[in-house]
Amino acid sequence: MGKISLDGMEFFAYHGCFREEQLIGTKFVVDLCVETDTTAAEKSDYLHDTVNYTALYNAVKTEMEQKSHLLEHVAKRILVSICGQFPAISGIDLTISKLNPPVGGKMAQVSYKTTWRRE
Repeated sequence: MGKISLDGMEFFAYHGCFREEQLIGTKFVVDLCVETDTTAAEKSDYLHDTVNYTALYNAVKTEMEQKSHLLEHVAKRILVSICGQFPAISGIDLTISKLNPPVGGKMAQVSYKTTWRRE
């Protein structure tokens, strides 16, 4: 079993409960770690024997481009998309961070973290 991590993916998106957030947008950072059996890729050195991290990035990007009110909703869509596209993945750790959230005070970011495991 191995893990493939995509750390610090940056997106400009329009997620948030406030009207202004959905109009002007803000920066988000996404960290994704997937678990998969890497035994075949370790032996073969072929991309088709592992999970392509470019395809993972594109799955996250597609979901980040769709407006949502809640990070929890965005995260669920990302999980569903990845699980559907990559049946070899047995687990996912996902963090979505909104930079400079409008909370009425100085804060670097707010984050939502979730974990999924295939049964």
